[in-house]
Amino acid sequence: MILCGGFFLFGFFFYSKRVEKLIKIDPRRKTPAYTKYDGVDYVPAKHWSVLFGHHFASIAGAAPIVGPILAVSIWGWAPALIWVVLGSVFIGGIHDYCSLIISTRHGGTSIADIAKDTISKNAKIVFLIFLLLTLILIISVFVHICAKTFIVKPEIAIPSLSLIPIAILVGFLLYNLKLHQPTVTVLGLGLLVGAMFLGRHYPIILGDNATHIWGVILLCYAFLASVTPVNILLQPRDYLSSYLLLFGIVFGYVGIILTRPDISFPAFLGWGGTRNLKLWPILFVTVACGAVSGFHSVVASGTTSKQLESEKDARRIGYGAMITEGILAVMAVLVIAAAFKETNTLAEVVERGAGPVGAFGIGYNEVTKIFLGTFGGVFAMMILNSFILTTLDTATRIARYLAQELFRIKNRFAATIIVVALAGWLGLSGEWNEIWPIFGSANQLIAALALIVITSWLLSRRKQVLYTLIPMLFMLATATGALILQFIGYAKTQNTLLLVVAFVLLCLAAFVLFEAFLAIRRIFQVKKNILGRKY
Repeated sequence: MILCGGFFLFGFFFYSKRVEKLIKIDPRRKTPAYTKYDGVDYVPAKHWSVLFGHHFASIAGAAPIVGPILAVSIWGWAPALIWVVLGSVFIGGIHDYCSLIISTRHGGTSIADIAKDTISKNAKIVFLIFLLLTLILIISVFVHICAKTFIVKPEIAIPSLSLIPIAILVGFLLYNLKLHQPTVTVLGLGLLVGAMFLGRHYPIILGDNATHIWGVILLCYAFLASVTPVNILLQPRDYLSSYLLLFGIVFGYVGIILTRPDISFPAFLGWGGTRNLKLWPILFVTVACGAVSGFHSVVASGTTSKQLESEKDARRIGYGAMITEGILAVMAVLVIAAAFKETNTLAEVVERGAGPVGAFGIGYNEVTKIFLGTFGGVFAMMILNSFILTTLDTATRIARYLAQELFRIKNRFAATIIVVALAGWLGLSGEWNEIWPIFGSANQLIAALALIVITSWLLSRRKQVLYTLIPMLFMLATATGALILQFIGYAKTQNTLLLVVAFVLLCLAAFVLFEAFLAIRRIFQVKKNILGRKY
C-alpha cells in the first residue's frame, strides 16, 4: 500500500508536470465553458473541486472495482496490482490529461472531432461510429450490473435513488441561491446518510423479472438525466458522489491499517490463470478503469472540457482523477486478497454468486467491520451504485452528442431515445459477463485511438511525443490482440451477435489506423521539406 502510494505521488507531482510543461498551459486563455456558454452543456463549474467530482464520478463507475476483482480471481493479485499502478501513472493519467486539455483547446469538441483536424474527415466519421458503439456497450453493461446489485442488496435501492433529488436540491442551493458551498455539501451528505439508514429498514424487493424491471427503470433514468442541464443534476450529483467515494477509499485503507489482515490468496495463478486466458493481452483489457480506459477520453472531451473554468485546473482534474481511480483499484485488490483465502471461494462469488461488486462488498465489510460493523458492505455497494448511475447518464449524454453529430439529429430527445433503446436491447437480452470482455477490448481500443489522435496533435505542433507514442503502441497491440482472440472465440462458440460486434470494431479501428498513418506521413513529409533533411 505504501509503495503504491509513493508511486502515485511521483506520477502526480513529477511525471504529469513534465507533460504540463510540454503542452504549455495558459491560465489566461478563455475556456469553452465561457466562449460557448449555452446554459445546458457549456457551463463553467462553480469550483474546480465540483468539476473534479463530476469527472472522477463519471470515469470511476464500477469498473475500477469489477475489472481488478475479475483479474484477481483469474491471475492472482500481483499482476492486477502491478498493472494498475504502472498503467495509471504512465498511460492512463497522460491519456486523460491530454484528452482534456486538447479538447479544451479545440472548443470543447469530442476526441472524434479532434481526429478530423489532426488526421482526416473520414477518420472522424469512423471514430464517431466506433465511440457510439462502445458507449452503447458501456450503458448496457452498467445497466445490468446496477440492476443485479439492487437485487443482491435491496437495501441500497433507496439511498442510491435518493441521490437524485438530493443532488437537485444541492444544485439549486449552490447555483440559484448561491449559498456557502461547504454548508451545502454537509447538508447534502447528511441527507444521504439518512437515506442509507432508511434503506436498511425499507429494502425494495421486486420479485420475479426484477432484473428487467430495474433495467427499464435505470434506462428511463439515464434518458432523463442525460437531457437535463448539467448544473441541475450532473454537476451537484457527481460532486456529492465524489465525496462518498473518497470517504469509502479512506475507510477502506483505514480498515486495512487497523485490521492488518494476512494475505493468503495466491499472488500469481499462472500465465493462463484459472480460466486458461492469456495474461497478455486479456489482463490489460479486463482491468481498464483503474489503469487506463478509453472511456475517460470520451468523458474528458465530452463533458468535462465543456465545464472547465481554467486551463490551470486541467492537470489536477484529468491526471489527478485518474490517480485517484488507481488508488481505488489498489484498495479493491487489497481487500479482495485479504478477505478471500482460496481461489475457488472467490470464483464462486464472482461467477455464480453476487458478482464482482458483491465480492467487493464482502471484502470491504471484512476490513472495515472493526469500526463500521455490518454496515461496511452495504456502504460499499451503495457508493458503487451511485457511481454506476453517474456513468450511465454521462455515457448516455455523450452518446447523445455523438448520435446528433453522426446522424444530423437536432432534437436531443430523439437522439437520446435511439441510444437508450439500442443499449436496452443489448443489455436486457444478455448477461453482463458476456458483454464485459468485448466492452473491455473496445474500451482499450478507444484508448489506443485517442492516443493516436493526441500523438498526431503533438506532432503537428512539433512537440515531444514519447510520452504518448510508447503508450499508444502498447495499447494498440494489446487491444487489437484481445479483439482478435475474442473474435476467434465467438466464432467457435457461434455467438453471432458478439462475433459481428467484434468484426465491426476491428474494421473501424483498422480504418482509423490507416488514416492516422497517412496523416503522420504527411506531417513528416512537411518537416522534411521545411528542414531539408530526413526524419
